[in-house]
Amino acid sequence: MTDIAANTPPNDTLLTKIKVFLDLIKFEHTIFALPFAYLGTVLAAGGLPTFHQFFWVTVAMASARTFAFAVNRYVDRRFDATNPRTSKRPSVTGRITPQLMIAFAVISLILLAISAALLSPLALILFPGALIFLIGYSYTKRFTVLCHWVLGFTDGLAAIGGWIAVRGSIFTAADLPAWLLMLAVMFWIGGFDLLYASQDVEHDKKEGLYSWPSRFGIANALFVAKISHILTILVLIVLGITYPLGWPYWLGVMIAAGLLAYENSLVKPDDLSKMNQAFFQMNSYVAVTLFIGTFVALLV
Repeated sequence: MTDIAANTPPNDTLLTKIKVFLDLIKFEHTIFALPFAYLGTVLAAGGLPTFHQFFWVTVAMASARTFAFAVNRYVDRRFDATNPRTSKRPSVTGRITPQLMIAFAVISLILLAISAALLSPLALILFPGALIFLIGYSYTKRFTVLCHWVLGFTDGLAAIGGWIAVRGSIFTAADLPAWLLMLAVMFWIGGFDLLYASQDVEHDKKEGLYSWPSRFGIANALFVAKISHILTILVLIVLGITYPLGWPYWLGVMIAAGLLAYENSLVKPDDLSKMNQAFFQMNSYVAVTLFIGTFVALLV
């Protein structure tokens, strides 16, 4: 009876379930995507966007990430159950039921649709296309080692969305900065997802998943992560020249390059003990640094 009681999910209140769900999807990590959505808006506006644009871009990005992670935790719960690193997640233990994950996903989807409609007609037109990636990236690990960059591309859509919210366009020559910013995000997030996936090599091999580290080894994955982050900086350099942007932007890019170099130095093939510091701390610093540098450059 004791074992049964220990494994029975607590009878949480709704507020507690919401808190547990937000912890499950690491809602605080929205900070990784939000600065790039804001970058898209300030670059498109050449400075400050309107409060309407700022507010609904914030709602849209938070909703998009919540939706994507709710779907991810739902579709991956079988794999999470067999992975020692994730086997205690509430989505595995039953503290957050599949029905509740779906409910949160639907609520987030509705908020995302409302945000798109209020921001731009083009945003609403492209909304179904964004859903393909928000849902589909969770399945890519089942069939391609490019899953890390698919995740990066999906997050990079935040920059595209921020740009569209202000300009209402994305397919003209004048929209090149938005695409460059999206590419920078794709390589950046693809790179640090390679680092993070290095923790699950044995599990991914056992389950037949197509993560890059499980297919080519940790040492190779860490090398490719460095290349991906070098490409991030190169694309940011092209963005700074193309826009063009002043010295605060270049200072931000230099600091970001240093942070990425330090991030990669923390993780070694035979020592992944500093993964949390590399993943959670450094990446939040990179995102905020680039946003501040770009925003100040636009103001001065």
